[in-house]
Amino acid sequence: MEVEWDALRVLGAVTALFLLLWATWAVGSTVYIYLLPQARRSNHWLRAHGAWAVVTGATSGIGKAYAHELARRGLNVVLISRDLSKLKHEAKEIEGLYGKRTRVIQVDFTGGLEIYETIEAGLKGLEVGVLVNNVGQKYTPRLSKLLDCEDTAKKLQDIINCNMVSVAQVSQGIIINISSVADRRPYPYLAVYAATKAFVRSFSVAVGVEYRSKGVTVQTVSPFLVETNMTYPMKKGLLVVSSEDFARQALDTLGLTSETTGCLSHAVQDFLLTMLLPSWFFISPRGFFLLESCNVAGFLSQRT
Repeated sequence: MEVEWDALRVLGAVTALFLLLWATWAVGSTVYIYLLPQARRSNHWLRAHGAWAVVTGATSGIGKAYAHELARRGLNVVLISRDLSKLKHEAKEIEGLYGKRTRVIQVDFTGGLEIYETIEAGLKGLEVGVLVNNVGQKYTPRLSKLLDCEDTAKKLQDIINCNMVSVAQVSQGIIINISSVADRRPYPYLAVYAATKAFVRSFSVAVGVEYRSKGVTVQTVSPFLVETNMTYPMKKGLLVVSSEDFARQALDTLGLTSETTGCLSHAVQDFLLTMLLPSWFFISPRGFFLLESCNVAGFLSQRT
């Protein structure tokens, strides 16, 4: 009996030590990435990769915020989206606010591979140092089961083209792929969206390793709730950050980590979610029942 008790004590001590080391690493890396201004890369470092930044989905939300923040840090910006009037408006605003040059390219990323000839022509002659792959979409505004949406086949193809094919274009310099917290685990009611974001994360990490020796920096940004059209009507608050604050904090992490939630608030939420709601819970009968109840009640509409 004494031997068995000793074995259990050793196991408990090892487990406690592991958890302590894990927590210490998590806290230490969080402080380094988000709370030490002296560790951050300078704007000169950012501009040294090239004079131009390219941002997809640049007319609203996170993409718009990245475009403005990159211009504020001294880069010229190429804005890519499907709405020409919004593109021209954002370009004029950036030029007026920051005195930087802009260029607009109108494409619809659900259009497949054909659009990349247009993009390549629009970027000809530019020294592009930063690429922000932000464009993305869900197949319904609300959370819903896969086959409940209309014209399922077309919507699946659109979301794959928009969320996956758009990031599979490797360039040089710095590549920032905007993913989602949904890239971490399966999410019922967001099956395809979560799967495409899991692709974004896996693809980004692998390509980052493959091209690291070539001087290519690939960063995956996996935010929680940001105040955008996709999360409307949620407003900035305790758990929700504005797109402007998010882009500023996320760019501060560039060069410090290849994977980030983007800001301190989301890093804390990620830690708590991992501790309190393990991945198996979301696909367990009780977890699915809770999710289904919240969705029916309307608590999860227009959220990701």
